[in-house]
Amino acid sequence: HVQLVESGGGLVQAGGSLNLSCAATGKTNVLNCMGWFRQAPGKEREGVAVISVGGGSTYYADSVKGRFTISQDNAKNTVYLQMNSLEPQDTAMYYCAADIQGWDCPPTRAPRLYEYTYWGQWTQVTVS
Repeated sequence: HVQLVESGGGLVQAGGSLNLSCAATGKTNVLNCMGWFRQAPGKEREGVAVISVGGGSTYYADSVKGRFTISQDNAKNTVYLQMNSLEPQDTAMYYCAADIQGWDCPPTRAPRLYEYTYWGQWTQVTVS
């Protein structure tokens, strides 16, 4: 099993920045892809950014390209999401997720929830 713990959410004004962290513990040697998803009130959960654990290649949703950066520290088994130029529409619960099934990573289209086996609790991001 793999456990994921997110941190770094909070309340920020529009135009501000936050850096989310996701620490993975357990059988981290089986990780293929790590991703950040978000879910706003009344909306479906959507993939925001994905990173290949082995190669570091990335995927970003169009809505965050140029503003968000996903990165990893493999020595710490931690994935980060640096969020700049935040907008009120970025307000959501942010989830970290891990794929161990070997799906193509990063994907060439929006990541799908079923491709991710493990999920963190979530961390709230509120942009006013």
